[in-house]
Amino acid sequence: MTDAKREAAIAALDEVTPGGTIGLGSGSTAALFVEELGKRVRAGLSVVGVPTSESTRELATRCGIPLLDDDGPWAIDVNVDGADEVSAGLDLIKGGGAAHTREKIVNYASRRNVIIVDASKTSHRLGERWPVPIEVLPFAHRTTEAHLARYGKPVLRRRDGAVVRTDAGNVIYDLATGPIDLPAEMDVRLRAIPGVVETGLFVGRADVVLVADGERVRRLVRGSD
Repeated sequence: MTDAKREAAIAALDEVTPGGTIGLGSGSTAALFVEELGKRVRAGLSVVGVPTSESTRELATRCGIPLLDDDGPWAIDVNVDGADEVSAGLDLIKGGGAAHTREKIVNYASRRNVIIVDASKTSHRLGERWPVPIEVLPFAHRTTEAHLARYGKPVLRRRDGAVVRTDAGNVIYDLATGPIDLPAEMDVRLRAIPGVVETGLFVGRADVVLVADGERVRRLVRGSD
């Protein structure tokens, strides 16, 4: 599977403009893109990056990619990121790496958003394969959980017995919704709950999706047949 992800990451290099500002996503597939971009930078490519997480910042620094600070504002030419699920309409679920709030900020600051995935991440409707990650303030998070339960089954994310924290110190609830008919409407309803910082629903936020499928990479473009 890693080979397929790397093929998608390499294909995304064709979307990069020399001299541009590049959004650097988080997660395993995005990390492969950062590594490949670092090779191009060391070979002479001039770009500057905006990382979406502290782990991406550390990786990009090790790879020799110059970075902008966290404050912004940025004029990002292209943002390259992964996704946990991609629907037939090219809407996304993100947040498996607990970085979706920062990822969404960088996504919205970018002129173009390129998503790189392997074929196992595709589905007809969002929610078929993946729960929706919800970043939640720690204060009264069990109360927020009760409100989230109106829309599915929320599970507080833990790893090795410890509660997972975002870079901002918040917690993550993974909300199992089942297939979502109206993801934009669901996103609005979830974000209206007090205590919710951001959802992992990225609706209409992918311009190009590169899908590594066997020996080829399919290039899907929003709005094309």
